[in-house]
Amino acid sequence: MKRIALAIALTLPAISQADPVVDDIIDAHILPTFETLAAQSQTLADVAADDCDPTSDALRDAYGTAFDAWVSASHLRFGPTEADDRAFALAFWPDSRGATPRALNVLIADEDPIANTPADYAEVSIAARGFYALEFLLYDSALMTAGDAAYRCTLIQTVTADIATTSQSIIDDWQTSYAETMRNPGPDGFYRHVEEVRQELFKALSTGLQFTSDTRLGRPLGTFERSYPARAEARRSERSSRHVMLSLAALQDLAARMASEDADLADALDASFTRALTQLTDLDDPTFAAVSAPQIRIKVEVIQQSVDTIRAIVGNELGPTLGVAAGFNSLDGD
Repeated sequence: MKRIALAIALTLPAISQADPVVDDIIDAHILPTFETLAAQSQTLADVAADDCDPTSDALRDAYGTAFDAWVSASHLRFGPTEADDRAFALAFWPDSRGATPRALNVLIADEDPIANTPADYAEVSIAARGFYALEFLLYDSALMTAGDAAYRCTLIQTVTADIATTSQSIIDDWQTSYAETMRNPGPDGFYRHVEEVRQELFKALSTGLQFTSDTRLGRPLGTFERSYPARAEARRSERSSRHVMLSLAALQDLAARMASEDADLADALDASFTRALTQLTDLDDPTFAAVSAPQIRIKVEVIQQSVDTIRAIVGNELGPTLGVAAGFNSLDGD
């Protein structure tokens, strides 16, 4: 009888590991997010092709909309975003050594022909690519006027085309293969069990919260003895606080979907995210420029503490509910 049972078991198809939580996150969170990024990045490239004036309202508006789309996707740092260093090609930051302005200045001073085509430009230093490089070209007073105007125009057009190509490559990989890789874990797959898929998504949530607390808020906060407002993200385009807002909104959506099997936990997470977002709105300091003032510093610290409260709920309650833990992430160092 045991032999018959074993023979039957070996001939049956593998039991599906379909997970409604994973399916929902892929269909309603991941795919729409990267579709928006690709669409808005292509619009940015199209606008730049018609108008490369760095002070152009149309160009700056398109830049802002596309950058919004990236920030809303920036926590999804696995799979297609990590292939070929695409995430860094879109967003090289923090840049504590000033590699981005230095690389752009060299290109402009040399009028390097590598900027003539997006395909060639993909080979330049990653610091000269993506949204942060474009911010310098559109908002930095020195780089906006450096060198030959025609070359700067070409550079802006090529950087935006490169952003569009990279963004399209990400969604192409998701649609053609990676979504199915996550939906169908198996012994021979990249993910062997559905728990590993949930682990990946949980890591994206926990690492996204860590980056927002430690880097987006922590860098300008500095220490109690000295704050560093000049270290705020995207301060030239006055987007620092907006990036915290966009990141938290995207992570709130992901957290809600991950906690969908526990209504009480979902409510607790939603309330905690809403509290942090409300505090950020009340701050009314788009670049954290006033963080050196004691009363403003306290407000930013309170926001950071609210984000850390969310992190604690995620680690202590959501992780065990999902049967996963944060594990190692790229922000932990070696």
